[in-house]
Amino acid sequence: MNTCKKISKRVFSLMVLFMITVNLTQAQEFNLANGESTLTILGTSSLHDWEIVSENKSGKISFKNLEAGQIEKLTIDIVAESLKSGKSAMDKNTYKALKTNSHKNISFQLVEVKNVVSKGNGAFSISATGNLTIAGTKKLIPLDFTINTTKSSVKLTGEKKIKMTDFNVDPPKALLGTVTTGNDITIKFSTVFK
Repeated sequence: MNTCKKISKRVFSLMVLFMITVNLTQAQEFNLANGESTLTILGTSSLHDWEIVSENKSGKISFKNLEAGQIEKLTIDIVAESLKSGKSAMDKNTYKALKTNSHKNISFQLVEVKNVVSKGNGAFSISATGNLTIAGTKKLIPLDFTINTTKSSVKLTGEKKIKMTDFNVDPPKALLGTVTTGNDITIKFSTVFK
């Protein structure tokens, strides 16, 4: 009878340990909170500087070890036609340049984390590479960003400079070509996952 009790206690202990482990694993995946996240694209033109803001983003981040800032997976998708400048003519030219008829999303998928530096209090500097896909062209890019973690949320912040032509995007033109957009753009992001 004593042996039976000991076996029952061990089985119960193993079940409790398994349930705790499963809960910890599940707790290390977070979904992008669109309303709390911002993504802004900054550029220049022959007339004035401009900016476009993304209104519709989604994605996930998961960690091998949240406390150590060890990212396992990261994906972000932006609905291309959710990019808004506040000027409908500019938006129309942007969608044409991004070929949104056939390429609905802009996406980033983490490929490799190269370096993680702890800044203390759940903050980390990350150097990584990932596949950025714009207008159907996928390129492996380096990306440096910071993350701030808590048990219930993760915030990624950073910026990346790219050339539109690297993604086979012709810089948009307006007013019969008299206004030309610069090839260089900067993508600034503050992305919250919960």
